[in-house]
Amino acid sequence: MFQNQSSKSNPVNAYYVPMVVEQDGRGERAFDIYSRLLKDRVIFIGSAIDDDVANSVIAQLLFLQMADPKKDIHVYINSPGGSVTAGLAIYDTMQFVSCDVNTYCLGIAASMGSVLLAAGTPGKRFCLPNSHVMIHQVSGGAQGTASDVERTIGFMFNLKKRLNGILAKHTGKTEKQIEKDADRDNYMTAEEAAAYGLVDKVLTHHSESQDDKKKGKA
Repeated sequence: MFQNQSSKSNPVNAYYVPMVVEQDGRGERAFDIYSRLLKDRVIFIGSAIDDDVANSVIAQLLFLQMADPKKDIHVYINSPGGSVTAGLAIYDTMQFVSCDVNTYCLGIAASMGSVLLAAGTPGKRFCLPNSHVMIHQVSGGAQGTASDVERTIGFMFNLKKRLNGILAKHTGKTEKQIEKDADRDNYMTAEEAAAYGLVDKVLTHHSESQDDKKKGKA
């Protein structure tokens, strides 16, 4: 409901999902790659965000919270954005769980994807060197009676204000500044996203995040 993305299409994921085979005391077990990553507390958002994607991500966040409420969760994002309401459901769950949530942008975190990227635990939000982040305002449409259109437009402005407030909270910018900067598609390099406050650091290697953790910085 109400798109907030740079690409309106969300094609069916027809690509092959790799399987991983592991051996344990009971023999061999096969996992799809995403289930195997979940064992290591890794969640991957690699498509446009809709209700199905949101429900899957929320279920994984809640599962990991119940499995170990003190251990970090790692969310990797490569997404053009998507449904605002679906994205906000993920956002609320990220804030709800007691685990620290590390966020990583690879490829692009656009629109609602940028909101989720910024929503990670402070000090634990990262971009890879050649990734990009894009912020912009809510887009959508309305039809029906004049009263219906008026109500829908009011709801869209409410969502816009809410998203501006969320980005302001997580970047340290004012809502007025966010509204100005997000008026049109605003693309940022990894370094620009870090300077803006959407992430805390640009990572060139996974060990860098681990080094920060050992030093008590993340």
